[in-house]
Amino acid sequence: MKTAVIQFPGSNCDADALHAARLLLDEQAQFVWHTEAGLPQGTDLVFLPGGFSYGDHLRSGAIAARSPIMEAVKAHAARGGYVLGVCNGFQVLTESGLLPGALSRNRELHFLCRPVHLRVENAGTAFTGAYAEGQIIEVPIAHGEGNYYADAETIARLEGEGQVVFRYVDNPNGSLNDIAGIVNARGNVLGMMPHPERAVEALLGSEDGQGLFQSLTGTLATR
Repeated sequence: MKTAVIQFPGSNCDADALHAARLLLDEQAQFVWHTEAGLPQGTDLVFLPGGFSYGDHLRSGAIAARSPIMEAVKAHAARGGYVLGVCNGFQVLTESGLLPGALSRNRELHFLCRPVHLRVENAGTAFTGAYAEGQIIEVPIAHGEGNYYADAETIARLEGEGQVVFRYVDNPNGSLNDIAGIVNARGNVLGMMPHPERAVEALLGSEDGQGLFQSLTGTLATR
């Protein structure tokens, strides 16, 4: 799976994302700077990493969502290409309109950095096929604005159409319906606040994030 990891000014999980991608998806995974006009030819997965793009000025992800590369990312998603946004990457996806809703300040207004438990709500997506539905996994969070919000109609649609793929077991940030990760209606764009790329090796404390990357390779193999 050919992978492009997008770098914005202020990204600080880009190296983690690249390491996980090279370990589990693509030995030749590469960085793409945000001012580029296009993606490398043959890109299968675009990975928007965590961090503090543009110092979170205006709103988290708001400026990055308007970077030149995002037009190529939108076109990639429209073609059915896979897009994964983690933490700040999730914020960029909502700010760019690739996913619905928004991420606001954590309920207690504190930055949170610790392992959390997630329940796999939908194991039928390209990102979750290697998990079992209802499986509990441990993945770390590191965010100050991870409180997912959307209007009642959007929440009902996400729930009714199986677009909530990860849910917090013990909600750390106040997200509506304990939502930790969602996909778009087509199922090829995933945004999540927890960091699966930081849970791919036993040395890091958990290997539960491997399933997400294994799901993607399995999906591509059957296309």
